[in-house]
Amino acid sequence: MSATTYPTDSDMQADRDQKQTALSYLSEAWAEALHDGVDGDCLAQASLFTAFAELVGTYGEDAVAKFVEGLPGRVRNGEFSIALAKQ
Repeated sequence: MSATTYPTDSDMQADRDQKQTALSYLSEAWAEALHDGVDGDCLAQASLFTAFAELVGTYGEDAVAKFVEGLPGRVRNGEFSIALAKQ
């Protein structure tokens, strides 16, 4: 029998902290690019490409394809809307 390990509260907090730090870096870079005249739509498309390329490199194409199958519902539910994201 193999033991199943579950993330601890400390592990989950460390993950949240890493994600918040990453978001801060990306927000700063985004603002700088906008200030330099880069179009927001171009930034979004380049960011999505970079993000998906990283995920595919980490998890593989099949896992990422399965992940993105759930995106339409998440978008429709407002998960990526700015007003909700700030709550």
